[in-house]
Amino acid sequence: MNIARVVVDVPASQTNHVFDYQIPNRFKGSLKKGMRVIVPFGPRKIMGFVLEITDESEFNKLKNIDDVMDVTPVLTEELLTLGKWMAEKTLSFYISAFQVMLPQVLKAKYHKQLQRLTEEGLPERLEQIFAGRDNIDYEEFTSRNGSLSSLQQAINDGIIEVNYLVHSKETVKKMTMIKANHESFDLDEEIENLPKQATKQKHILHFMASQPGPIKQSDLLAQLGTSRSTLKPLIDRGFLIDFKQEVYRNPYDERRFTRTSPLPLTNQQQAAIEPIHASINQRQHEVFLLHGVTGSGKTEVYLQSIQTVIDQGKEAIVLVPEIALTPQMVDRFKGRFGSEVAVLHSALSKGEKFDEWRKIQRKQVKVAVGARSAIFAPFENIGIIIIDEEHETSYKQEDHPRYHARDVAIFRGRQHDCPVVLGSATPTLESFARAKKGVYQLLTLSERMNNATMPAVKLVDMRDELHAGNRTMFSTQLKEQMEARLQRNEQIVLFLNRRGYSTFVMCRDCGHVMNCPHCDIALTYHRRNERLKCHYCSYEEKMPMICPECESDMIRYFGTGTQKVEEALQQLLPEGRVIRMDVDTTRRKGAHEKLLNQFANKQADILLGTQMIAKGLDFANVTLVGVLAADSLLNLPDFRAAEKTFQLLTQVSGRAGRHQLPGEVIIQTYTPEHYSVQLASQYDYEAFFQEEMKIRKTFQYPPYFFLTLITVSHPNQAKVIEVTQTITQLMLKYLSTQATVLGPTPSPLTRIKDRYRYQCMIKYKNEPNQRKIIQKILAHYQTDIQKNELLISVDLQPYQLM
Repeated sequence: MNIARVVVDVPASQTNHVFDYQIPNRFKGSLKKGMRVIVPFGPRKIMGFVLEITDESEFNKLKNIDDVMDVTPVLTEELLTLGKWMAEKTLSFYISAFQVMLPQVLKAKYHKQLQRLTEEGLPERLEQIFAGRDNIDYEEFTSRNGSLSSLQQAINDGIIEVNYLVHSKETVKKMTMIKANHESFDLDEEIENLPKQATKQKHILHFMASQPGPIKQSDLLAQLGTSRSTLKPLIDRGFLIDFKQEVYRNPYDERRFTRTSPLPLTNQQQAAIEPIHASINQRQHEVFLLHGVTGSGKTEVYLQSIQTVIDQGKEAIVLVPEIALTPQMVDRFKGRFGSEVAVLHSALSKGEKFDEWRKIQRKQVKVAVGARSAIFAPFENIGIIIIDEEHETSYKQEDHPRYHARDVAIFRGRQHDCPVVLGSATPTLESFARAKKGVYQLLTLSERMNNATMPAVKLVDMRDELHAGNRTMFSTQLKEQMEARLQRNEQIVLFLNRRGYSTFVMCRDCGHVMNCPHCDIALTYHRRNERLKCHYCSYEEKMPMICPECESDMIRYFGTGTQKVEEALQQLLPEGRVIRMDVDTTRRKGAHEKLLNQFANKQADILLGTQMIAKGLDFANVTLVGVLAADSLLNLPDFRAAEKTFQLLTQVSGRAGRHQLPGEVIIQTYTPEHYSVQLASQYDYEAFFQEEMKIRKTFQYPPYFFLTLITVSHPNQAKVIEVTQTITQLMLKYLSTQATVLGPTPSPLTRIKDRYRYQCMIKYKNEPNQRKIIQKILAHYQTDIQKNELLISVDLQPYQLM
């Protein structure tokens, strides 16, 4: 076995296959699949992943592998299989599929360090190389001809560890530890010999004599109220030893989690959990759709299913949408499973994410909880995969590779013969249709826990408010109900789907709207720093005092953003304390958690926010939810607009009346007659499903048809139109007559960052040749694509149509 098949880090169609390399003698027997290597590629040296090790190649003359980057594989065999499948399914490059599975730190430049983990002797040759030291650089190990296979054996035996140190930034956090160098009776002797005035040093030695093992230097100094200068002479004279020990950056260390026990299940929960347990016990892959109203106890079903898996010595992956990864969610899992849980999400630093990933890789935890990318947790014995709020569009990655976490979960579920549970109060139409057809198994929780009732929903027609002379953003009914809640010391959640102060700025004299110079979109006014910002390319400019077109001073703000609502609330209800949660107020690390804790501790009466407050929040004192602009999503050019509106209204309504106090929801809308608003106010998912399915069937949209969206972008508009036209004609020519090809048409946002965007959409039921045709088209335009001028993006499961 002296040949390695390697996928190289060159994302281009010509290099999107394996290359054969000779394995030099020094790596034979120790190079394994899933390791990264450095290989010569043309004039340069680049990184690649080893996919296979074999002893035959159709080429006679092979180049040697230059170096091995990992001592142990970073990708398991199952993840390698998954990467190949994902690249083919999403029309991505193999290298992109493998890279997306790794934490950011492993993509940076770093060097490796070997650390001794034992005070016993190492095997002879390793002991010679370490020469009594605790840490040595990996480069020194290789330069002294250390054997990679003996190093791998030592790692497996737990006596040596590899640490990755990123250049200029340590990825491994170390802490200084202190331990006694002698048996305690020797220390007693030294204490006697110390001069009388060295009372602090005597105190330290007394303390260390009774200390069973090493202690953190910071803890020792704090407990004895002394300093490093008192400690140093004792280390210099050899009474005490100081050494560095790796500690995990635990982002949740400062919070002490209260351990929780399983709750008694309701009859509905028991009926839902039994088939999941059966699937776990019989090692049978099944996909379950857990359709449970908000507050029906889906999380408890997840927790008890995971416990069954852990009891069998297996592992669990739980996905939650990024915005629902609230401290409350983490508390629930940490409270039940303690240190068995690794948490992966974007609010962690790169180092923290790396530590959490390594806990999984080293089999130190049993449960991984995280957003989309946690689906790639390198577990090798998965017993269950859970996707909470499965309808969330954030489970779909919008750049290469364009995978959907649900598809990856089902693929891994098959590989591990384990159940996949999709949970939601408002499942996607695709999932619910599959459950209706029996492709997924439907489990239903139609009642709330503790016999709590669903909050009463009132629809307020804002057109009537306008006719009655109310020009504010709060209806009379909402204002009265908010005042009543403040008097009773109850809390309110107000939801608005827009951040910023107002949605656009327009001149009332000539009608000129302030647009972004690089994108076809109106700029949003942000009051705090008097700036106009583009939410697509981040362009910003100062708010003008006069219209740049007609020089009139009649320039005004239109629309409503969270900042503007906050200001209006302070005028309307000056006694009400408001917390605003949107992208602007939660940019800083920990801000999300801090604001929610303040609200939980009743330091505010009103929580005002965007989508991030619609999910996962559970506050006992919230009795009123107000939705300020229910139809803001309905007017988007997206066939899922009604579905997204229904989901959002149902989710946000579910924040009220979750405990003893009854809840109420007021939805302000200009289209109260729309079926998605009507049925959301009645919590009637089944009726909404039937209504929406009729429309989808009529207009040939999923789940009746599949969609492919091809978007072309280029700085030159004529070039974009020409390329999109050619692609459309080729698709019409080579696809079957059953497929519908629409286009070329300008994208709803025709220009972003000075690039023009056109698209072509294909609707089809079964087109087995489609992937091949698209691959040929991409290969044809490869030269233009490599110059970075032309971009062709292909989405085989589009969720973002803008």
